[in-house]
Amino acid sequence: MRSDWNPVVISRDIDATTVPAGEHIRLNEGGEVEVFQQLGNSVTVLTQMGTLLRVDGADADALGLDRVLPPNADGSEPYSPEHVIAALKGVYDPEIPVNIVDLGLVYRCDEVPLDDGRRRIEVDMTMTAPGCGMGDVLTADAERAVGAVPGVDEVEVTLVWSPPWDMSRMSEETRLELGLL
Repeated sequence: MRSDWNPVVISRDIDATTVPAGEHIRLNEGGEVEVFQQLGNSVTVLTQMGTLLRVDGADADALGLDRVLPPNADGSEPYSPEHVIAALKGVYDPEIPVNIVDLGLVYRCDEVPLDDGRRRIEVDMTMTAPGCGMGDVLTADAERAVGAVPGVDEVEVTLVWSPPWDMSRMSEETRLELGLL
């Protein structure tokens, strides 16, 4: 066991995803993990074996943390496209402490009015590498985050590979923060 191990006890069974492979596993009540980072809509935890796992922010309470609520979750403000972008900024790559918008993974985010007066949001996004095992996880995170925005009736998130992602797609602030400028 690591000498600096600072575990939390899991208070109920929760789902997790291995990072970076993207395999789904179950963490059992009473197990121990260490919180590595909590950013946006997810928590990254570390096992005693050194494995990184991603836990949905809705299950943060099982780790002794506050649950993560999406922007305008109570619907107190009218729908706004800014709420959609804020929701996407709550989706973080579990290995890189940067949200998918600032990382440059979101290529398109459009509001599409439907014939029946409802609203669909269409998002095209990519991964930093085609073999990234977290593609399905981050796509599902984006869909769930946007779908939770009051006033959004449908969400369609498509994983695209063209054009290929490169570091120039990151925001300047993110490149500066990561020491890439």
